[in-house]
Amino acid sequence: MVTFERHTLSNGLRVLVHRDETTPLAAFNLLYDVGARDETPGKTGFAHLFEHLMFEGSVNIQDYDRQLQYAGGENNAFTTNDITNYYVTLPAQNLEVAFWLESDRMLGLDFSEKKLETQKSVVVEEYRQSYLNQPYGDAMLLLRPLAYQVHPYQWATIGQDIEQIKNAGMDDVKGFFRRFYNPSNAILCVSGFVDPQEVFRLAEKWFGDIPAGPVNGRNLPAEPSREQEKRKEVTGDVPQHQIFMAYHMCRLTHPDYHATDLVSDLLANGESARLTREFVHDRKVFSEANAYVAGSIDPGLLMVTAKLHEQVSPSEAEELLRNELEKLMTTRPDDRELQKVKNRVEATHTYFESSVLAKAMSLCWYELLGDADLLNRQTDAYARVEPEDVRRVAEGVFRAENLSILHYGKSNE
Repeated sequence: MVTFERHTLSNGLRVLVHRDETTPLAAFNLLYDVGARDETPGKTGFAHLFEHLMFEGSVNIQDYDRQLQYAGGENNAFTTNDITNYYVTLPAQNLEVAFWLESDRMLGLDFSEKKLETQKSVVVEEYRQSYLNQPYGDAMLLLRPLAYQVHPYQWATIGQDIEQIKNAGMDDVKGFFRRFYNPSNAILCVSGFVDPQEVFRLAEKWFGDIPAGPVNGRNLPAEPSREQEKRKEVTGDVPQHQIFMAYHMCRLTHPDYHATDLVSDLLANGESARLTREFVHDRKVFSEANAYVAGSIDPGLLMVTAKLHEQVSPSEAEELLRNELEKLMTTRPDDRELQKVKNRVEATHTYFESSVLAKAMSLCWYELLGDADLLNRQTDAYARVEPEDVRRVAEGVFRAENLSILHYGKSNE
């Protein structure tokens, strides 16, 4: 169990502390409630671009990384469709350095045309290298707008189009900062060999006088129910034909989320999972098969993917996948098979919670979802899933009209 204490500043910043006496380190995790879903069509990729800009330095501290390195610390960040997350690990006795650095750039990021152009170039290059010049790199760029018609999950965190990043202006960037980068839109968690009351004191000292900022009132369009399957076929410079199947599923906080996650685990989590055992090892139809859920705040996707051996036709492979999914829709898994994947989930959670940084990240994430203590309820939530829950959820998810499918084949050139 991950214990924690909670304090909220007058400006709205939520502060969580987990004391761990087994390590000399501290993890400082600052989550901003902003991701790619907060962008608008035509101006996408801003959340990710802004993550890069945050490392360009604040008005008072020009070199963030150097100051942190002096304190023996390391840092990084990531952006998803739902959040932007910044984190620092450092010796616990130097914790105040993290407060100093993060509060200063929340209060006064150093904007300049030169820095903006530098980071736009970095992101554009990342777009090219990771999405356009990698085999299957643009698969989700193609699949998301196929799966989502109105919800902003229809674009990836990198954005809809490389030109939108190139066209980002200073007014756009400053407006994004003022709207989202403020205490009322953030959650801070410190985990490690720290005193909770001292952490709360430091939070008041370094963040307490920062203006609360506007409330992020979202009014995102709800994705309508699907009435028919969506398909797309493309070719590219790829080594094998790959099938990407995306099924709409519930949001992360829905009561059926854990059963849905276990559905994906039954299909492809571990060497004895159904797709892996049947089609990769025994029949050697696929060289690789995967299934996973997007744990999204809004209703997400359950993904099933397979890379085909050359002797297998795409239509045959698709039929095999559909038939395997239908088995889950019509027949309950036996208790032993379901327990095996539950045990794997529990082991993963236990291992993940051994890291002070992982605990800090998770507490922030679950606090955003409504209550940090949800972290401690996850194993029990998976344990309560029954075989009939799995069958029922599979029946609802794997409907033909709920599918968006992308065939990514080898070009003839």
